[in-house]
Amino acid sequence: PPPPAVRNFTLNFTLTNLQFTADLAMPTSKKFQSTEKVMYHYVDPLLQKSSIGPAYIGCKVAAFRPRQDRRHTAVDAICSYREEPSAPGFPRVTIYRELSNVTNGVTQLGHYSLDSQSLYVNG
Repeated sequence: PPPPAVRNFTLNFTLTNLQFTADLAMPTSKKFQSTEKVMYHYVDPLLQKSSIGPAYIGCKVAAFRPRQDRRHTAVDAICSYREEPSAPGFPRVTIYRELSNVTNGVTQLGHYSLDSQSLYVNG
């Protein structure tokens, strides 16, 4: 059988208790890198336990963006998984529901507060 293809999906959410600062816009800054590490620390285990868990490879923060007059920080992540040729495509709605459940209705991610309207999962 053909090997599984590596596919990407995007994950977007907004942290309401992380003030956006200019250094979050720079991937080489310490603040970007430390915040990205924390994101992995919280997001990775959630996706590993989700229904794509066994196929999940990892996420990379593409950008942090200012929201709400820089009071909030939006996170744009690109995540990868292995898609078996027999698989029915990316279970976007399922992943959204699972992430919603484990973030207390999209309100909590570790010590971060989330904007409950901000979660997007796109296959």
